[in-house]
Amino acid sequence: MLRLTGLPPASSFPDAVLMQDADRLELRFGGAGDTRTIEIPLWTLDGQDVEAAELWLLAELRRRGYRVTLER
Repeated sequence: MLRLTGLPPASSFPDAVLMQDADRLELRFGGAGDTRTIEIPLWTLDGQDVEAAELWLLAELRRRGYRVTLER
């Protein structure tokens, strides 16, 4: 399970794009002409299924009010 802290407010950065790289998940938040990026190293998942973590993250971000897109 990931612990989500330090996310930009959904009211200012409503669009979130989740991407996976070879060694990390990347969340790019956009809105109001600005972007913020958060990188999550895969080693922090501590052996969890990466796809399950992605699905949980997508659902949690939607629940928090972001418009989420998954890029493969």
